[in-house]
Amino acid sequence: MAIASQVGIGHATVSRWLRSEAFPEQQPRQRMMALDPHLPFLRERWEAGCHNIAQLYRELVARGYTHSYHSVHEQLVRLLPEGKKNAAKGCDLSPTPLSSRQATFLFLRRPEQLEADEHEALLTLRHLHPEIDLAYDLVEQFARMLRTRTGEQLDDWLEKVRASQIREFQGFVAGIERDKAAVVAGLTLPQNNGVVEGNVNKLKLIKRMMYGRARFPLLRQRVLHAV
Repeated sequence: MAIASQVGIGHATVSRWLRSEAFPEQQPRQRMMALDPHLPFLRERWEAGCHNIAQLYRELVARGYTHSYHSVHEQLVRLLPEGKKNAAKGCDLSPTPLSSRQATFLFLRRPEQLEADEHEALLTLRHLHPEIDLAYDLVEQFARMLRTRTGEQLDDWLEKVRASQIREFQGFVAGIERDKAAVVAGLTLPQNNGVVEGNVNKLKLIKRMMYGRARFPLLRQRVLHAV
């Protein structure tokens, strides 16, 4: 009882430990991982020759798996025999899929400005599906119109987008049609409203910096001083 009181644990626990010949080491509790139910399927696919983790991840998602690619990659490298060998050699079995932001960057940047690894990633991305390849061509054509100010090609480009039936582009086309004259001017004329937008942004910044601290006369002086 004295030991139990001093240590702060139950009397029965102290009695059980005293009866033991050695300190009863607590066994670590086995945690159930989200991937565990899918391991038989993964081993079967791995033994069938599919060692591309990105492909295995896509198949898992189709089977209802909702966790990240990273968790699949990490556990496969740790659990599967070929994964352990490649990890020991410092090799990655398959590259991490591009994020939407990274893919957008590759689509919008000029091809001649891409690094070798970026160019390779872009080619891989375009080969994934014909619709992705077509989307890249359409984006590149629009960017070229913008850079070369060839707005007279806009109508042909809009027809190509409609014929592509890519759902994500149709809303963009509808937006262009609502203000087509302005879009054609932006794609054709050298003039733009960049200077106006810059001054508007400067005025908003000054106003927000002194919000609630002074009245209009000081705001006027600060704006005139910044011009």
